[in-house]
Amino acid sequence: MKARFLRFAGVRSRAHRASTVGLFLTMFASAAQAQQGTPEQRRACTPDVYRLCAGEIPNVRAITACLRRNRSSLSEACRTVFDQAGG
Repeated sequence: MKARFLRFAGVRSRAHRASTVGLFLTMFASAAQAQQGTPEQRRACTPDVYRLCAGEIPNVRAITACLRRNRSSLSEACRTVFDQAGG
């Protein structure tokens, strides 16, 4: 029974992280312009969030700051998203 709960808790935790990343990517595109991130923008940066900033999840501001700090390590696709958003 305990193992079953732990497996469920792990799935729940991963789902929470994924939804937080989705929320972040929806909100970060350009706060000044109040735009939502497009599905393409979310796809471009999600791997970088997990690779470079997983420890910041679920803090949206911390994720944004982390991606900016690691700009030189971003994938080309995510770097392009930040360039377009003015970040």
